[in-house]
Amino acid sequence: MGRDRTKLPITRPDAAYEVGYGKPPSDSRFKPGQSGNPKGRPRGAKNKRPALNEERLKGIILDEAYRDITVRDGERNVTVPMARAIIRALAVNAAKGNHRAQQMFADLLSTTEAQNKAQADELLKTAIDYKLGWEEELRRREAQGITHLPPPRPHPDQVKIDMKAGTARIQGPVTTEDVAELALWEQRRDGWVDELAWLHAQLAKDPPPEERARLEEDLRQGAKTLAIITRLLELTGY
Repeated sequence: MGRDRTKLPITRPDAAYEVGYGKPPSDSRFKPGQSGNPKGRPRGAKNKRPALNEERLKGIILDEAYRDITVRDGERNVTVPMARAIIRALAVNAAKGNHRAQQMFADLLSTTEAQNKAQADELLKTAIDYKLGWEEELRRREAQGITHLPPPRPHPDQVKIDMKAGTARIQGPVTTEDVAELALWEQRRDGWVDELAWLHAQLAKDPPPEERARLEEDLRQGAKTLAIITRLLELTGY
């Protein structure tokens, strides 16, 4: 059946206008200069370029690279980032003998290791320069009797250089907050030392069996706590 496109005349102030197919009532037509979809896409949004300080494509790539996906791992499904899944698939294909995958995986591995080595070398050089520079400055202060200046943080003695392994690390507190926290743990250690001495003194008085049992339990728990705190302080190098 075809559409009935019969024009239906209606009574309007303008008798020459008829409502029908392709001729909606004038009060429902779009007005000149007025959008038919005022809440839709802004004009030009499709072709809008990012500002000079924006890197939208990089953001999109990173979002996709670290988006979690579900992949098959042996007999089970696991959820991993997209980037890990791609590298894993590349490594598996390389292990199966795919020459192109082998070359790509070898190139990725070589580049990654080279970048890590460069970063480690830069860190080692920075640590050596820092340590030697501050050692020289501290010797100068000592020779000139300068005592009012605060010591550096980290102190050069805290910078541990392992030339054989090519590594550098900082041992001990670095920031003001680290120093304050270290002092707090030292106070706790000293407090437990005093507590254990007091418990030993009470046991030496030969208390009743029930009191002795309580003191011995407190002594065991206190010794464990003191050992933990002491170990933590040893790990900081102090």
